[in-house]
Amino acid sequence: MDTGTTAFMLCCIIGLTLMIPGLALFYGGMVSVKSSTNMMMMTIGSVAVVGVLWVLFGFSMVFGTSYSGFVGSPTEFAGLTDLLEAQTTVSGLPISLFAVFQALFAGITVALISGAVADRMKFGAWMGFATLWAVLVYFPVAHWVFAFDGVVTEDSVGGWIANKLGAVDFAGGTAVHINAGASALAVAIVLGKSAMFGQLRKPHNVPLTLLGAGLLWAGWYAFNGGSALAAGDSAAMVMVTTFVATCAAVLAWITVEKIKDGHVTGVGAASGAITGLVAITPACGAVTPIGAIFVGGIAGAICVYAVGLKSKFGYDDSLDVVGVHLVGGLIGTLLIGFFASEGMPNGVNGLFYGGGVDQLWKQAVAAGAVMVYSFAVAFAIAFAIKKTVGIRISPDEEEEGIDAKFHRESSYDMQPV
Repeated sequence: MDTGTTAFMLCCIIGLTLMIPGLALFYGGMVSVKSSTNMMMMTIGSVAVVGVLWVLFGFSMVFGTSYSGFVGSPTEFAGLTDLLEAQTTVSGLPISLFAVFQALFAGITVALISGAVADRMKFGAWMGFATLWAVLVYFPVAHWVFAFDGVVTEDSVGGWIANKLGAVDFAGGTAVHINAGASALAVAIVLGKSAMFGQLRKPHNVPLTLLGAGLLWAGWYAFNGGSALAAGDSAAMVMVTTFVATCAAVLAWITVEKIKDGHVTGVGAASGAITGLVAITPACGAVTPIGAIFVGGIAGAICVYAVGLKSKFGYDDSLDVVGVHLVGGLIGTLLIGFFASEGMPNGVNGLFYGGGVDQLWKQAVAAGAVMVYSFAVAFAIAFAIKKTVGIRISPDEEEEGIDAKFHRESSYDMQPV
């Protein structure tokens, strides 16, 4: 066991955990004051349910010996007890820390989807969806992307994207962002439009959203840097590319926002930061710092327009999960095929560095496969919930507000002292 790596990963786990309130604040500030508590509860609730599933069989489905590259054995490491007692290590890291690190990835990914259903989805239906989606979508897709051969045991066989296709995804552009974004689109379609769709939705608390974005930015160093699984050069390089891509995305977003709308907003700056973080997630170990500027800048400029797709096509993605996470994840994943440099930790060259189109087509196949699978299964899950227990609150409940109706509490005490 490497004590330096262990200490580093302990810090990364703390950083990842701070992303939970970060996401809750980021989303909670952008919705109506009548549903802010509910929005935050959706983040907390989904992380909680995924954490339990992870120990029971989720870790095993992701990192257990593969069934044809599609999903790991759900029983091989079920409960984690035997694995922990064997004092197994991964890259010099105790398996217990590796398991918690990956569990937080899973919980945060599920929580990302909640931004597409703000103000109108039953909390119970959300919890049911989060449970089924984790089992049927996240665990298999994470196995495709993160389960390298021999990662937990010497003879374990992993997922098809990581081992057979050879696509690069350092920290989850496909498994996290494309996965969540495509599923958010599916659920938004099944759920239907809110009463406020097409009207100007004002965030009830912009400082909360900016604070949440700041916490997410800080936690993202753990998200990306911790994926190196060692306190060394790779983690350091990844943190540099993560930082500079985010800066470039903020500048690109607010510049385009100024040109397009005539003003610069706090929500725009926060959204630009998240877009840069999303786009660099798969590419952080593949591109140079200059390449990272291009990745962040391109994503920031395009996603400003991508968030407007919901108005054009008529789906109600309340907090722009599709425009930021799906589109940003696609951009970051595909740009690896152009800007990857073999001098970086992933050790591959993209088109602009003499690598031809070999890496580009691999990236496209990985992105397309994840997008199609996650959309189809998420749509089926949401549709089944709609036809059985019901998925949406009533118009009266939407008017009154989810906080008051379902949680019996409000975000702020508005009564005079």
